[in-house]
Amino acid sequence: MNKSMPSLAVLVEGFFIERLMKQKQASPHTIKSYRDTFRLLLQFVQHHLRKSPSMLELTDIDAPLIAAFLSAMEKDRNISARSRNLRLTAIRSFFRYAAFEAPANAAQIQRVLAIPGKRYERTIVDFLTQPEVAAVLVAPDQQTWSGRRDHALLLVAVHTGLRLSELIAIQRNDVVLGIGAHIRVMGKGRKERCTPLSKQTTAVLRAWLKEPARGDSQVVFPNAAGKELSADGVQYILTKHAAAARKTCPSLVNKRVTPHVLRHTTAMELLQAGVDRAVIALWLGHESVETTQIYLHANLALKEQTLAKTSMPQGKVGRYRPDDHLLTFLMSL
Repeated sequence: MNKSMPSLAVLVEGFFIERLMKQKQASPHTIKSYRDTFRLLLQFVQHHLRKSPSMLELTDIDAPLIAAFLSAMEKDRNISARSRNLRLTAIRSFFRYAAFEAPANAAQIQRVLAIPGKRYERTIVDFLTQPEVAAVLVAPDQQTWSGRRDHALLLVAVHTGLRLSELIAIQRNDVVLGIGAHIRVMGKGRKERCTPLSKQTTAVLRAWLKEPARGDSQVVFPNAAGKELSADGVQYILTKHAAAARKTCPSLVNKRVTPHVLRHTTAMELLQAGVDRAVIALWLGHESVETTQIYLHANLALKEQTLAKTSMPQGKVGRYRPDDHLLTFLMSL
């Protein structure tokens, strides 16, 4: 081994501490996502090369091994093509950093950077209608502490369109309930934004925050132990109340309610109310207005309104005539 070449452990530590935390000041969400990618990658490499992660060199992790890792993630963990591409993004970011720290490995690094992302179909976004939202909101039993928490959590999620990571991280001092009531959050890229609250949501939050806090945490929506809810915990809450709501709202039967579906629901409500896409992008914390384009594709009601304003050519009703039996037989061969 070249003594002047840093080990993989040194490069990985430098990448996280120097590049991500100090230079780029990446958000905690990004750091956690990249950390999980490298944890999975190093476990995969350890299994295949029979070398502990601390003993690995940069040359051990070549393009074919990374491609095998990505394929294994899709097959064994059943991740989507989009999730696979997010893993690849983290790996590419590290190798771009390594290109400056280990220039002697330029050829190997370029082969890794050349691994293509996987194309995937962009499906129309799911969202809830107003009756479906109402059914989910009344599902929690507000005679219990957890029911009152869940109702407030769901109401804030639908009203604000916050990302899941933003929602569970809300602290008491992030909530302003006086004049100009709003919630302050730190979004992607460490971009702070404020989302206004309606009078009803403000009233529900005010009543919820008057309840005795559990533990010493200042989190607005804690778990039973007073700690921050996990992503799985929020999904459990949604799944439970969606199941109850299906008893009174049959249209929910074929819908999987997730935190992101609630975020989409907020965007669709704003769009149907005639709010400009640029304002919706600001509301949701999107980096680009183009990201909001997906809601236009999903908004069937808006398309129907557009159709009603147009003058389409008139069609003519045809009459069905069965084909000749012999020709039908020949066409079936």
